[in-house]
Amino acid sequence: MIRTSAILNNGDVLQDVPLSRIKEDDVKWYWVDFNEPAEKDIRVMKRFFQFHPLAIEDCLDDFSERPKLDFYDGYIFVLMHAINKKSLDSYEVNLFVNSRFIVTFHKEPVNEINNLWKAVSEEGDLLSPFTIMHGIVDRLVDEYFPLIYSIEDRLNSIEENTNEESDSNLMDELFDIRHEMSKLRRTLVPMRDLLYRISNSGRLNALKEEQLYFNDVYDHLIKQVEMLESYRDFSADIRDNYLSINSDKMNNIMMTLTVITTIFMPLTFIAGLYGMNFVYMPELNEQNGYFIVLGVMTLIAVIMFGFFVKIGWLKFGGRKRRRKRRRLLKLK
Repeated sequence: MIRTSAILNNGDVLQDVPLSRIKEDDVKWYWVDFNEPAEKDIRVMKRFFQFHPLAIEDCLDDFSERPKLDFYDGYIFVLMHAINKKSLDSYEVNLFVNSRFIVTFHKEPVNEINNLWKAVSEEGDLLSPFTIMHGIVDRLVDEYFPLIYSIEDRLNSIEENTNEESDSNLMDELFDIRHEMSKLRRTLVPMRDLLYRISNSGRLNALKEEQLYFNDVYDHLIKQVEMLESYRDFSADIRDNYLSINSDKMNNIMMTLTVITTIFMPLTFIAGLYGMNFVYMPELNEQNGYFIVLGVMTLIAVIMFGFFVKIGWLKFGGRKRRRKRRRLLKLK
C-alpha cells in the first residue's frame, strides 16, 4: 500500500493524493510511505522515483541488512531496524531522504511510522523531511527501552526467587533471557554505529539544525547498549552463583553418602564375618552373643558418627546454610 502526504507552500497538508500531484510547484515537501508494499508498489518505486538499484536491492532483500547510511546523488539512503516485541527479531525500515522528500519503505507494519503519519496531518507545516527522519529514528529507539527494562525485572525476579522456583527452572529462564539479550544486542550495536555516523558525518549539512536531536538519540542508544552489557554481566553472576550453590549442594550430598558408606563398612565386615556359618566359631555358642555383637556394631557406628561430626564431615542445618550462602553471593 502506498500512502502520500504533500505539504504545500501555504502550510496546507494534503494526504492520499496521486503521485503526480506531489511533483507540482506548490508542494514544499512530501512524504511517500510504502507500507507492506505489493509487487505493483515496488514497480512504482523503481519507475517513478528512479532510486539507485543498489538501494532498492537493499529494500527488497529477504535477509536483514546491517543498519547503514549511503549517500546517493541528491538524496541519502538510511536502513534502520525495528524490533518485533514478541520474537525480538529485527526487521528493516528504509528511508530515502533529501530536503524535498522522504520516502519510507517497510515490509511489516511499523506503529512508530503510523503515529508520526497522523502527526503530519496536524502540523506538517512545522516539519521537514529531516525532522520526520529524526522522529522515526527516535521512536524506534524509544521502543527498545521497554524490552530492556522487562529484562531487568525478570533478572531481579530470578535473583530474589520469591516464588521458590526450582534451580533448574530458574536456570532455564536465565538462559532464555541471555538469548534474548543477544538478539537485542545484535540490533542495538549496529543502530548505535549508524547514529554515530549520522551525528558525525561532515556530508550531512542539511542535518545541522537537527544535529542535537540526533545526538540525543545516539546517547539513548549508548545507554541501552551499556544497560544490556551490565545485564549480561548480572546474568552471568546469577548463573555462576546458582552453579556454585548447586556444586556445593552436590558436594554435601556426596560427602554424606561417603560418610554413611564409611560407617557401614565395619558393620558390614562384622555381619559378613559372623554370617560365614562355620561350625566351630566360639562366639556362636555364647548365650548373649547376638546382643553383644549388636551392641558392638551400634557402638562403632556411634563413635564413627561422632568422629565425622567433630571433624566437620557431617553438618546439620544444610538448608539454612544454603539460604545464607545465597544471600552472601547476592551481596558480592
